[in-house]
Amino acid sequence: MTTTALCRAARPELLALLGGTPLVRVTVDLPGPHPGFWAKLEGLAAGGMKARAAVSMLLGARERGELRPGAPVVESTSGTLGVGLAFAGQALGHPVVLVGDSELEPSMRQLLRAHGVRLEIVDRPAVRGGWQAARLERLRDLLAVLPDAYWPDQYNNPDNSAGYASLAAELVDRLDHLDILVCSVGTGGHSAGVIGPLRRRWPALRLIGVDATGSTIFGQPARPRLMRGLGSSIHPRNVAYDAFDEVHWVGPAEAVDSCRRLARGSFVSGGWSTGAAARVAAWAARVHPGAVVATVFPDGPHRYLGTVYDDDFASAHRLDPASAAARPVEIPYPGAAEATGWARCTRVTDPLSPPNPLSPLGDSPRPERTP
Repeated sequence: MTTTALCRAARPELLALLGGTPLVRVTVDLPGPHPGFWAKLEGLAAGGMKARAAVSMLLGARERGELRPGAPVVESTSGTLGVGLAFAGQALGHPVVLVGDSELEPSMRQLLRAHGVRLEIVDRPAVRGGWQAARLERLRDLLAVLPDAYWPDQYNNPDNSAGYASLAAELVDRLDHLDILVCSVGTGGHSAGVIGPLRRRWPALRLIGVDATGSTIFGQPARPRLMRGLGSSIHPRNVAYDAFDEVHWVGPAEAVDSCRRLARGSFVSGGWSTGAAARVAAWAARVHPGAVVATVFPDGPHRYLGTVYDDDFASAHRLDPASAAARPVEIPYPGAAEATGWARCTRVTDPLSPPNPLSPLGDSPRPERTP
């Protein structure tokens, strides 16, 4: 594989397609009645939500001289950032090489290749770190044979978060007030990127993080995860732990049930992250009557037709809507119990930070924010 074989022309006019996604009111039962919440439909954007981050990371690298014009970009992805990088690569004139894994859906592989991406697939997870660690190992091999290539390192790149300043500005422009923001967490980029600007506008704004069961981000043990694009087997440095007021771990049954309810009742739906975030946003609207609640739907439903919306898939993985929890189990602190289904914790700590000796649970005190 040579750099010459990967070259492509820039299409800067595509950058006009970034952002400007609709904000809609969602009132469908999830799973029961609630007053409603606002949802930013990032799945309707060209390149999806992560196109914002992808463009930001590549532009930042070019400004610092880390990415020369026309040089290839190499990254690991479970799919969503891959589409964003495909968009950014076309717009800015960079060939894109992505490392996926065997669980990447055939439809997503076809879509990425259709957008001109060179796709590498790893066929087995690492003993420690699962698919993410295996993808990163292959990525480093690729960097060794593509010496001019740039690795954005989405999990630890502050330009990832910076790319979502435009998302925050769009929310401020559309909403007169906001009490609670619900954000799914994978790389930690969009939650970290929007909360600063939004709290400058609304200082009392509460931030609720939504993670996947089996994810290690908020201090739970690593387990195999069915859901893609939500949660992590590593600890991304982009996660702004101090900004969160609470975290919810959501299981696949709850996410599937919510996605299908959204599709039937509001026409607007998405994948795992969207279903999980919607479930928690509806809960927040229900338990905080009168509060203005908003969330971000990171993607649309099309990638998930063979999983979330497939009855055979749901049956094979025992994702019966009747088994989906209607409310979260309360966990006093992240290490108190393993979240095997929807669970909630109001103590958010960085699992890699040393414990605070002034706190009985070892975490840092945080200001109270009441909607």
